[in-house]
Amino acid sequence: MDVGLASFYGRDFHGKRTASGERYDPAALTCASRTFPIGSRVRVTDLETGRSVEATVNDRGPWVKGRVVDLSLAAARALGILERGVARVKVEAAR
Repeated sequence: MDVGLASFYGRDFHGKRTASGERYDPAALTCASRTFPIGSRVRVTDLETGRSVEATVNDRGPWVKGRVVDLSLAAARALGILERGVARVKVEAAR
């Protein structure tokens, strides 16, 4: 389990290759993690609101200190953090 800040990919990453080899799709529920294996499913929970989303790890990162996950736009929208930009979250393996 990781606790820290979540952010999300900007639109300029659309179509670029991720660490998994697939292209980034802002409409897919995906994320980047330094600790969870590529292909694993994780549950990201906003610690302020309790809202959560499940996403598939398909990239490595984030590389900004204090951040534990970078979400796709769809995952960030589902979590409700687009307006805030970042949120304090818990990331754990999905069941």
